[in-house]
This record gives sequence, C-alpha cells and structure tokens, in this order.
Amino acid sequence: MSLAVAVQMDPISAIDIAGDSTFALMLEAQRRGHTLFHYHVKSLALREGMLTARGEMVKVRDEKGNHFTPSSPERLDLGSQDVVLMRQDPPFDMGYITATHLLESIHPQTLVVNDPKEVRNAPEKLYVLAFKDFMPETLISQDVAEIDAFRREHGDIILKPLYGNGGAGVFRTSKDDQNFSALLELFATAFKEPWIAQRYLPDVRKGDKRIILVDGKVAGAINRVPAAHDNRSNMHVGGVAEAATLTKREHEICEAMGPDLKMRGLIFTGIDVIGDWLTEINVTSPTGIRQVKRFGGADIAALIWDAIESRK
Repeated sequence: MSLAVAVQMDPISAIDIAGDSTFALMLEAQRRGHTLFHYHVKSLALREGMLTARGEMVKVRDEKGNHFTPSSPERLDLGSQDVVLMRQDPPFDMGYITATHLLESIHPQTLVVNDPKEVRNAPEKLYVLAFKDFMPETLISQDVAEIDAFRREHGDIILKPLYGNGGAGVFRTSKDDQNFSALLELFATAFKEPWIAQRYLPDVRKGDKRIILVDGKVAGAINRVPAAHDNRSNMHVGGVAEAATLTKREHEICEAMGPDLKMRGLIFTGIDVIGDWLTEINVTSPTGIRQVKRFGGADIAALIWDAIESRK
C-alpha cells in the first residue's frame, strides 16, 4: 500500500532531527513507500470547497545537516491526499483552532491525524479534567481571590497559562511569595484566557514521565528530569530524558483514558505523569518517540503508521 501523505509542520529546515517525532514519522512513511508533501499551516487556502496548501514534495534521510531534499514548490489539493499529519507546534491559539476547522473540511475522506475536530475539543490542560480522579488539586480561573485562596490552602502551587506550551510561563509560587500579586498582574496582561493553578508536586524533582499512547494503548515512555535550577522538565529548557517503565498506577491511568482516546480518533497522544498524578494530555503535536526508541523501547513511528494504515 502506497499512500500520499501531506505533513503540516513547522519548517523542516529548522528541526532537530535527533529528537523530532514528526521527522521520525516521515522517515517511517518513506520507508513504507509513501510519498511526502511538506507544507506550513500559514500556506493553507480554502476556496470554493477546495483546501489547498503551498509546499513541496520531500525526500528525507536521517543525516544531520542533510536531512531532506525538496522538489520545486507547488500548490496541492489536500483533498487528493490519503493522509494529512497535523504536526505544527502549539500554542493552541485561534490560528491553531482555525487550522482544525480548515482540515475538518477534508476529513475523514482524507484521514487527518489527529482528528481535527477532536484536537479542537481537547485542549490539553482542559481535556485532562475529564480524568479528575487521577489529577492533583487543580483550579481554572482568572479570579485573583480564588487563586490566592487556592495558594493559601496548598501552600505551594504551580501557575501557568491555560493554552501555553513547552514550559513557557510556568511559575512556582508559595503562600509567602511577595511577588505573587505582581505575577498575577503579569498574567492578566499577557493572557486573556483563564489560568491554571495546580498543587505543586515535589516528585517533579524525580522526573515528569511522558507516556505515549497509540490508538489508546501504551506504546512507551520516557522520564524527563528537570535541571537543578528549574522546575520545568521540558527537554528544550534543560530537562534530561532517561529510560522509564510504567508503574501500576500509571497503567491504571492509561487503561482509564485509553478507550476515550480511541473513540475520539486521537491516534497519537502523550500524557504527562508526575509521581502518581496525571497533569496533561498532549493531543496537538506529541513528542518523545525518538527518545523511546533510543532507550531500547518500541518503534512508535511504526506503530502509528500501522494504526493509520489500518484505517485506509
């Protein structure tokens, strides 16, 4: 089976192929004989019912500094493709939401991964609230009095933007923090949406585990340990990846949420667990599959393509 695959992603010239999950998916697609068309979300155009994008056919190779060869640019009817991988990085803003609406115009005749409607309906820090029994104490609000009361109740909290990504804007603050009022003023200026406050989990010093699920089933995991000077475990801000296995509690979390992920058509997802607690469900552009394989785990790119091909 040869599929025509369009990949909606950030510019391929700028990626770090050693850790890029989208690139791993492209390598596996090419290995299976699928063609690859690369384009950026800003090139999308919907006219008279036809959704097109300007980009180029590409050949990829796992060679740093020489990882792709593009053809001449062209504008392509995305409805002519078998699969579109929606893999541009967040933030999850109105631009991202608009892209899901545009891609919904061709799905499911063209299979969009993940399902654009369900990506739109599953913001990562809100969808997770459907599994509140597995979550630490959490507040979603812009009400200063409510956030202050939450902080005083728990003593030590994490405050972050509801639609942030990559560890940006994540602050730890305690009940004695004299910068708290100034921090809320900063958030009020920077973010129009409500904010998320969560009880601080000291186990984050041991790592923030990323568990990857394919079609609702566990496919692998890595642990991301924050740098000594930082509370954030994101690898691009200094977190270090290490091999990981799942605990009984983590299997319980995955078994509880797996059926809903599959029902929603969220083929490739990543959840974040600190200690015994679920903190996020990543559905927009999950990462970590190259690290899992590097530590001797499953070839998750192959599992994802198995799931995609089963639908074609």
